[in-house]
Amino acid sequence: MDYELTETQLDIINLAGEIADKKIKPVRAKYDASEEFPWEIIEEMRKADLFGVYLPEEYGGLGGANLELILMSERLSQACAGIGLSALTSSLCAIPILLFGNPDQRKRYLPDLASGKKLGSFCITEPASGSDATSMGATATLEGDHYVLNGVKNFCSGGKTSETYVVFFSTNPSKGPRGISAFIIEKGTPGFSFGKKEEKMGIRCNPTYELVFENCQIPKENLLYKEGRGLHVAQGTFDLSRPGVAAQALGIAQGALNETIEYTRQRKQFGVPVSSFQAMQHMLADCATQIEASRALLYSVAKAMDKDVIPATQKAIKEGILVYDAMKKLGAKRWTKESAMVKVFCSDTAMKVTTDCVQMCGGIGYMRDFPVEKFMRDAKITQIYEGTNQVQRNEIGMMLIKEAASAARREAVAA
Repeated sequence: MDYELTETQLDIINLAGEIADKKIKPVRAKYDASEEFPWEIIEEMRKADLFGVYLPEEYGGLGGANLELILMSERLSQACAGIGLSALTSSLCAIPILLFGNPDQRKRYLPDLASGKKLGSFCITEPASGSDATSMGATATLEGDHYVLNGVKNFCSGGKTSETYVVFFSTNPSKGPRGISAFIIEKGTPGFSFGKKEEKMGIRCNPTYELVFENCQIPKENLLYKEGRGLHVAQGTFDLSRPGVAAQALGIAQGALNETIEYTRQRKQFGVPVSSFQAMQHMLADCATQIEASRALLYSVAKAMDKDVIPATQKAIKEGILVYDAMKKLGAKRWTKESAMVKVFCSDTAMKVTTDCVQMCGGIGYMRDFPVEKFMRDAKITQIYEGTNQVQRNEIGMMLIKEAASAARREAVAA
């Protein structure tokens, strides 16, 4: 399919593809088994300027937006979603700073994230607070010119490898969801330490850690956006970041299918390649169709988002205001429904395709020395993080109902 990508966007795909095929593929099994973080690959991604493809040139980025991030993530994930996740994890830290950070915060943190000099993480989950983020127990108390942070966060992708974190705390527990605030926290801050490292089914080379805060003091200038508006930060971030997860899922599905097609062409049974069997061809056809449908939805949503994000970002930089405020001034819509749709559709596709690929490869597909079982293990998390697919369907349903109610009110007024 021709998605009318620009020359720069095609260059991103080719550059990410070169790293994926030449650098990542040969070592992906090793890093999956050892659970070590692939610093050597991170350095290659830094040299290629892949970490900043979606960030403005003013902050050291390439000047792209969501589509550029998606293209990079998809291509890297065709080789290994765990290794490619490092760029996505950093973007999940950079996006809220870009959207809700004031000019000083943007200048302070985005250039290092754009260059990959520093990696970033985003953490909202707690042991007793997952899909229900409003029930968090971690607190931030303002004392003079600083906040004091206490509590535990878990399932933080990137963990110890990151240097910059966007983390959520309750600044007023009595207000519930209206008492949650977002903060930028730097590694090495006294009172900030790491707890348990998780052992995971997939994306094993990207570490997932528990974050521990014990009377951790940070300057009040590290508050992101406004006190009590943390859920706005989280939702605004997810509206733009969930397509990144969708791209990761799409890459996983494509990578698994590529390996499966090659194997079924070579594997012979009853004297002929198994790819010649009609049953096999039907499964391959279904996988390819589901992947292309997912790609079409994802790219179209990303392009539509960027028509809002890019002009708002330039307006915010020029006028010294928040990108979030600039988007509102320009009448940008919320992309909650569409971002949830692509996340659901692409991640469900990844799980279905990788499961079928294991089946098509037969016994070898179940073995660790063949890559499709890894694609299947990696695919599962895309249905879970940044909001489970059940939560995404809740979001889609609620937005559909709101849109229908708004349309009914307009019709009533017109009548």
